Amino acid sequence: MKVADSITLVLPKLNEWFRCLLASAATLLLFSGVAVSNTTACGGNFNDFVSGLKSEAVDLGHSPLDVQNFLANVRLDPDVVRRDRKQGIFRKSFIEFSKLVMAQYRISMAADFEEKHREIFDRVEQKYGAQRGVLLSFLALETDFGLVQGDHNTLNSLITLAHDCRRPELFRPHIFAALELYKSGSFDPEKTIGAWAGEIGMIQMLPLDIVNYGQDADGDGKVDLRNSIEDALMTAGHVLTELGWQPNQPWLIEVLVPHSLNWADTGLTIQKPVSEWLQLGVKVRNGTPPPSNLEASILLPHGRNGPAFFALPNFGVYFEWNQSSVYSTTSAFFATLLSGAPMYLDGDSEPPLSGDEVIELQEQLVLRGHDVGKVDGIVGRRTRAAVKAEQLRLGLPADEWPTKDLLSLLMQ
Repeated sequence: MKVADSITLVLPKLNEWFRCLLASAATLLLFSGVAVSNTTACGGNFNDFVSGLKSEAVDLGHSPLDVQNFLANVRLDPDVVRRDRKQGIFRKSFIEFSKLVMAQYRISMAADFEEKHREIFDRVEQKYGAQRGVLLSFLALETDFGLVQGDHNTLNSLITLAHDCRRPELFRPHIFAALELYKSGSFDPEKTIGAWAGEIGMIQMLPLDIVNYGQDADGDGKVDLRNSIEDALMTAGHVLTELGWQPNQPWLIEVLVPHSLNWADTGLTIQKPVSEWLQLGVKVRNGTPPPSNLEASILLPHGRNGPAFFALPNFGVYFEWNQSSVYSTTSAFFATLLSGAPMYLDGDSEPPLSGDEVIELQEQLVLRGHDVGKVDGIVGRRTRAAVKAEQLRLGLPADEWPTKDLLSLLMQ
């Protein structure tokens, strides 16, 4: 199939799925650089809500004229609320999700994109130590290298989500950050469009991120993440550094694990020096091992019979960018793949539970006193930790992979 044909088939799905990815560092970084209110008032009459925003903006020091012009034509967007309630993509397992998104056309596009823009990748790598495979993976999964940046009015999205009472504290600060961008000429309240959740540009950043970390790499006097590849890539490198990326260090490396390994020692909460893992029989599948003194976890996204990886310190940065385990692991491995590694070995793990079965599992875990977060059918980090605890209690291999047998035992 031609690349163009693949794009035609896949992009409609991306519009629905990847707009769900709140891949924003702002939820975890300190709100530095922009004064924001702790106010999280939400709901009620929309006009009254907007009036409250105007008053708060003036109290923060913005001129009444700027505030009036900025908020003159805002409106609620019902489609934003609908999409915010529908984020089922995260119920897919790592293998399901990664095989879906790491399509051959994206691999080909990444090679073409890197060749065309090699000079800016060199500059970012030299300044921040952010490897090009990492940057290419973010560009691919967030917007298909800028082709799918969203079609929602950004200001309307932010105000809709701040008015909605599910997560107002997350989105309200971004409204005032967008006002800062408007005053500097980098945000048009009528024309700036992006993802349904308010992210803008090729790497999908919320306004507060742009205010605090945006880079004008092309020297035109503004940060344009939608149209300037230089600005987008340099900003991505800057954000990774702020999130703790260690320059030129690895992040996720596929390994082969012996069946004699103590499975209770696996998982992201257990770290050992690489040298110790090697002594225990863990082998790097491709290439040379990482530095022996680096701390590493053994990540088994599908349990002991599935793919296995060294999760190194830089891997933790992926969870700062996006807290979904499946998305973060996929993004990290795609970066590894785009850096020259082969596709991971699927292994022979037991099939994943269905969404309804995961909900049953989570309910059983909650009954036993475990904190799984939301009972939502998503096998996230807290659900995996609870699974491991029950596997240990029941004398099962503690590899964090929920199976039908485990569910049956818990329901007895």
